[in-house]
Amino acid sequence: MDILEHLNPAQREAVTSTEGFVRVIAGAGSGKTRALSHRFAYLVNELGILPGNILCVTFTNKSAHEMRQRIHALTGDNDTGFINTFHGFCVSILQEDSHAVQYPKSFLVLDNSDIDDMLRIIYEERGLSLRDMTFSAARDMIEIQKLFKRPDYYRDMIALSLDELREKYDHAVGAKDIIFYGYLYQEKKCFGLDYNDLIKFTLYIFQEHEDVKLKWQRRLEYIMIDEFQDIDQLQYELMEALCGYHKNLFIVGDPDQTIYTWRGADVKYLLDFHKHFAPCKTIMMMENYRSTPEILAAANSLIDKNRNRLKKELIPTLPSGEEVLCGYAGTNQEEAAMIAERARLLHGRGAPWGDMAVLYRAHYVTRTVEEAFLREKLPYHIYSGVQFFARKEVKDALSYLRLIAYKDDLSFLRVANVPRRNLGKRRMAFLRDFAAERGCTLYEALTQTLEDDIFKGTKAASLVSLVERYAAGYEGRPVSEVLSALLNDSGYERMLRTEGAQDRLDDLAELKQSVHEYETTCGEEVGLEHYLSHVALLTNADEADAGDKIKLMTVHAAKGLEFPYVFLCGMNEGIFPSRKTATLAGMEEERRLAFVAVTRAKKALYLSEAGGRTFDNAPRYPSRFLLDIDPALLTFTQPPPQGLVEEARSYIEASTRALPENTEAYIFPIGTRVRHALFGEGAVLDVDTDKSAHLVQFDGMATPRQISFKAKLERI
Repeated sequence: MDILEHLNPAQREAVTSTEGFVRVIAGAGSGKTRALSHRFAYLVNELGILPGNILCVTFTNKSAHEMRQRIHALTGDNDTGFINTFHGFCVSILQEDSHAVQYPKSFLVLDNSDIDDMLRIIYEERGLSLRDMTFSAARDMIEIQKLFKRPDYYRDMIALSLDELREKYDHAVGAKDIIFYGYLYQEKKCFGLDYNDLIKFTLYIFQEHEDVKLKWQRRLEYIMIDEFQDIDQLQYELMEALCGYHKNLFIVGDPDQTIYTWRGADVKYLLDFHKHFAPCKTIMMMENYRSTPEILAAANSLIDKNRNRLKKELIPTLPSGEEVLCGYAGTNQEEAAMIAERARLLHGRGAPWGDMAVLYRAHYVTRTVEEAFLREKLPYHIYSGVQFFARKEVKDALSYLRLIAYKDDLSFLRVANVPRRNLGKRRMAFLRDFAAERGCTLYEALTQTLEDDIFKGTKAASLVSLVERYAAGYEGRPVSEVLSALLNDSGYERMLRTEGAQDRLDDLAELKQSVHEYETTCGEEVGLEHYLSHVALLTNADEADAGDKIKLMTVHAAKGLEFPYVFLCGMNEGIFPSRKTATLAGMEEERRLAFVAVTRAKKALYLSEAGGRTFDNAPRYPSRFLLDIDPALLTFTQPPPQGLVEEARSYIEASTRALPENTEAYIFPIGTRVRHALFGEGAVLDVDTDKSAHLVQFDGMATPRQISFKAKLERI
């Protein structure tokens, strides 16, 4: 196969520009995945580069999987090099060089479920309850502490002994510190690393061990990074370190699709790339192969209203299609009914339910849509609930695999008594005390106390026998084969059959299928530890297709996906854009998010809004993003009342004037002395970005006050 065949001039230039620093500005639907995969194949087939010397970084595991399949089809080689997310690639580095941080190669990669299990232990030990902090809030707090407030935390994890970390935890005061140091202790105890640790530990190794860094730099002769507009500072530092030897770095991104600044993404890395990596070649890929000219015209008109952007336009390549429809409904319920009616009409014309997607800014918008779909008996699937790999039976099955590989406390606590083995609370408390005294794991405690009278009449011995047998024999066997045998021999599947839990058995069958597919895609190198690390990094973006059902998801979740028919609902001020938008920079990000939503549509786009009044009796205005689009590009099935549109324009103009340029203009670090127009002088105690407020202790007040960012405190 000619690798360059069927590529347009811009794609061909991207594929053949192999040396040095190359930046590709790739518009939505312009075939960047095609360009990346063909470039990889070009390096291998035409230049003779070994796949193992190429790193290709993607945004999600799902896109990495798709990339591997494409490259395998192009090269015919089972070796597809390093095709992974940043975090997944860091797992590869740490599995090879974890000795540099005194961690074993078989460290645990922790997911949210594991973190919750650790929190339960901490809460129980220190007498905390969900009134002190919910698990969700605790996970967010830990992430904020690690990324922003205590960025050097990892040095404690690496340098301090387990006893020293325990001492910090024992002496911590206040829920925040207790949870944070308790979590670091629990992590070190089981040699676990979470999502944030992976890059931090990798960068630490590169900083402290020049030989390890040089080894990886020399190995990675060519580096390609997708979705570069979403890169954050830590990922940028890692990329900078990795490309420092061969200096062959190829990046692809679209500044108009920057929608993750709230989690650290910074588009300046893409826009200023040529300043830091010179000489740099820039290639523009603007031809769109996804959407009709009508959809692209609306998208171009919308995004053009952003001031801070690289001016460009998507160029249509497909023939003309349906008009972009916009519908106004009197209430939320009428809007939902309108969407259901249009969906049924499309289905009557032959469109599968699975070709349709309903996108929205926030999950709460779906309530009336769900009610309408249920009433009309339309099949749908919400991409937000308990994702597949977080379901109980799937987590149990994976915990059995982890137990034989790592013998860690979290897996042991989850499955030691599932199915029942008479290892209840009293016996678990005995094991905890024994493990604490001896400084060992719970599983080791069980193996050392099996003959104790407390375990008479239990199936503890059979559990130990099962674990030891599989621990000694899993290497070299396919993971799918080990999983099937383990679920059978442990009695877990028999338990589900006895309970008649067919749905849960179906989930296990789906898990086995996913393991088999992963083995097939990744080749022979897939070992148990490799697979477990891969699964721990999966997110909602990697969720499997739900079949022939209408897909309901947030616009953020839809990033990177495409659908023949898209319904973008809730297009009202305060919904989309979000009422939490507090700056002009934030409003431009909301507009980029709307642009992403519009460009998901291939054949037809349906925009909808609802009138009426909000819960606090304010009028519900049409979204400014609807008004941003040239009216000539929209066909209204029912236009909003003209008077309402004029009111909306006045409201939008006034609210825009009140927005500061960006948060840096009014967010002050903790400890800053400030002045309030009425309360006088005080000091900032805390910053709550979720509530957009400072916590200020004013000099003349006994207790602190939360002051909105909009109050525009003055720095003294």
